[in-house]
Amino acid sequence: MQEIINSDEDLILAIAQGDQGALSDLYARYSAVMMAVAYKVLGNRREAEDILHDVFLEVWKKAGDYDSGRGQVRTWLLIRVRSRSLDLCKSAGRSRSVSLEDVRMAERASSDGDPSVGLDRLAVREALAALPEKQQAVLELAYFKGMSSSEIAEALSIPIGTVKSRAATALSALRDRLGQGSGGAP
Repeated sequence: MQEIINSDEDLILAIAQGDQGALSDLYARYSAVMMAVAYKVLGNRREAEDILHDVFLEVWKKAGDYDSGRGQVRTWLLIRVRSRSLDLCKSAGRSRSVSLEDVRMAERASSDGDPSVGLDRLAVREALAALPEKQQAVLELAYFKGMSSSEIAEALSIPIGTVKSRAATALSALRDRLGQGSGGAP
């Protein structure tokens, strides 16, 4: 009889020890939201499925590398999906952007059943909405389009120093508003 593992961190520890059931449980928890993010970035279901497969293969091989001090398991997984999806877009020479509304739709499509996640999303949305539009624009280009500071500077026709300043100010304001202060992770 398989032991029921509740926390994401416990699942990762079990996966690191070769527990295939734990990998299956983690997949059941996060595959829908991960697929939604990959699909929104790529716009292609087959490519999104490939990315999802690759990320879970990486989790199987590198679960022992997970560091809970750097963020939650959910964040760790979603960053991997987003990064791989953006890399595929760039390597394929394609340009596909993701708007905040697309991400909101993907969030609604994911049904993880964790009520605290909805509260976290609401807090982040409110914190983002409180930022000046110019700061929001820089963060959206950086996060959702995967643009570098120099690419953002060119796209917005502003100096690169202004891009970096707006990004730093916005991230600091988000940390403060979300209660992480200057010592929290960005």
